[in-house]
Amino acid sequence: MGEQRTEEVDRRREILEAALRVFAERGFGGATVKEIAREAGIRSPALIYWYFRDKQALFKEVLNEKVPIVRAVADLAKVMDLPPEEALTKLGRAYFAFERMDGRVLRLVIGEAIRRPEVAEAFVRGGPGRVLDFLKRYLERQIELGRLRPHDVRSGARMFVGMLIPQLAGKLFFPALVEDGLTDEEHLKNAVEIFLRGLAPEG
Repeated sequence: MGEQRTEEVDRRREILEAALRVFAERGFGGATVKEIAREAGIRSPALIYWYFRDKQALFKEVLNEKVPIVRAVADLAKVMDLPPEEALTKLGRAYFAFERMDGRVLRLVIGEAIRRPEVAEAFVRGGPGRVLDFLKRYLERQIELGRLRPHDVRSGARMFVGMLIPQLAGKLFFPALVEDGLTDEEHLKNAVEIFLRGLAPEG
C-alpha cells in the first residue's frame, strides 16, 4: 500500500514537471494533454485525468507547486496562531522568493496573463488571491487574540502586500527602484515593524 502511494506521488510529480516543460514551450492554449503525457513518458493520456480533472486543473496545479508564496499559505493552521512578527516575516520571505522562482514559470505566468485573461484570473484566485484570503483570516485571528487592534482586515491585508510590491518589482522589472541597496531582509523588517506599529492595540 505504501509503495503504491509512493509510486502515485512520483507519477504525479513527473506529470507536473512534464506539464511545466510543455506549457512553458507552447503556452496553455498550444499545449495538449497528449503532448504532456508523451513528455512524462505515459503511453495513455487518459492516465493524466486520473490525477487532474482537466488541462486547466493541471495548469493551476503547476503554478501552485512552483510559486513559493502559494506554497507558504498552503497549510494555514501552522501559522494562524504565530505572533504577527513571525508570521508576517515568513510570508514576506516567501513573497520575495518569487524572484528565485523557476524562470519558465515566471515566463509562463506573464505570457498567459497577457494572452488568456481567464487563465490569469485563475492564477490570481489560486495565488495572490489565496495570499490575501489568508492574510485577512490571519489578521482577524490576531484581533481576536488581542495582538492587533480592530481594523478592516481587507485593507490591512492589501496594505501589507502593497508594502512589499516595490521591492519585488524593483528586483524583477525596475532596477532603478532598488538602486539604494536596501536588501529584502532590511525592507521586510522595516515593513513588518511599520505595519504592526500602526495596528498596535490601544493602551
